[in-house]
Amino acid sequence: MRRILATLLLLLVVATGFAQPKYIFYFIGDGMGPSHVLATELYLGEMQGVIGRPQKLVFTQFPESAFVTTFSASNGVTDSAASGTALSTGSKTSNGRIGKDAEGNDVHSVALHAKNNGMAVGIATTVCINHATPSAFYAHNVSRNNYNDIAQWMLEADYDFYAGGDAKCTAEQRNDLYARAEKQGYTIVRGYDDYESKAKKAKKMMLYQENVAEELPYTIDRTADDLTLAQITRAGIDFLSKKSKKEGFFMMVEGGKIDYASHSDDAATMINEVLDFNAAIAEAYEFYKKHKDETLIIVTADHETGGIVLGYTGQYKLNLKALSSQKVSIDKLAAMLSAMGETTWGKVAELVKENIGVEPRGNHNADEDVEMTSDLAKRIAYEAIYDLDRAALLSWASGNHSGTFVPLFAIGENADRFNGVIDNTDIPLIIKSFFTDNDSKE
Repeated sequence: MRRILATLLLLLVVATGFAQPKYIFYFIGDGMGPSHVLATELYLGEMQGVIGRPQKLVFTQFPESAFVTTFSASNGVTDSAASGTALSTGSKTSNGRIGKDAEGNDVHSVALHAKNNGMAVGIATTVCINHATPSAFYAHNVSRNNYNDIAQWMLEADYDFYAGGDAKCTAEQRNDLYARAEKQGYTIVRGYDDYESKAKKAKKMMLYQENVAEELPYTIDRTADDLTLAQITRAGIDFLSKKSKKEGFFMMVEGGKIDYASHSDDAATMINEVLDFNAAIAEAYEFYKKHKDETLIIVTADHETGGIVLGYTGQYKLNLKALSSQKVSIDKLAAMLSAMGETTWGKVAELVKENIGVEPRGNHNADEDVEMTSDLAKRIAYEAIYDLDRAALLSWASGNHSGTFVPLFAIGENADRFNGVIDNTDIPLIIKSFFTDNDSKE
């Protein structure tokens, strides 16, 4: 009898440990390394007059965590195509490839695996929907730059919910893609209000900005009418929950512009993007609290961007609250300066000081005339952001990717399987192990 009971107990433990979550959230902060996360929390602390982390991000409070290696098959420093493919399929590949292994064979994503097991599937991002990371979950191509070819795979994958920036391609190509999508049963909506008015009758959904745009604005530049990643996540949860009440859903959500801001070495904009990413995760966490025994939330990154250094002088100090003086991203500042055309240095200095909080470089008379070209505007914007970051006592090693570890945080069903030091390919393979079969359907 004891042996029988022990066997039954073992079977129960195994079954419980490998149970399939009904709801799987896969959040990817593009370019988000450990220092991006810590900088955001330390900034929040300084804004409260505290050194430390009195206001933690939602996802850093998850009970399970890991370090993740990100190297590609071709290099110790990955690009977003190779890392996206690794995170989606569990296969290493060469930089630049989407949904193909290093030998050029098609490899299939965990999103397709979820679909083949009856789950509804959603893919969402803050950048163009056919960018490297989101497309790695539905497409196969030898080059991430074949944007129009990649976009066609959205219809081939036939997932239930796509959201983010419009497809990156020519206007004619985009119009053709959306026309064919509508014939295939997709409802294309623009903005959250439009989503709410059409979601009930929609069978499949594509959710974009009110006006055609290949990416959502930076959080720091956002207006009240702009779509947010939190709204996208909320819409995805609502739509996918109704789409597949029995089998559940899988949803990949990318905070794509953490990477963009880090490529520009723009700390204040980056921190705002991490906070926006956190707000989207908070939507999933609210859902989790209602479905604790059925939900898994994973938060990670595809690679680190910028090599951000918190403290770079011999003072052993940080002054991150200085970043609060920045009101616009480096891109918007450059655009505002360029739009000035023929102006004076006094007006240039006024605009920079008002929006960034620092004086522009150079000894110029206030009434001295200047022709604000695009190149000059970009240079002034870069110098202003650089000087503000140095005032905050942080620096950047580069404007590119690095090969360092990225963090992973998890909560929910089977979250304890994500811990220690793991590789990015391990994440989808662990997720796939929750399912019992249907590899043949891929």
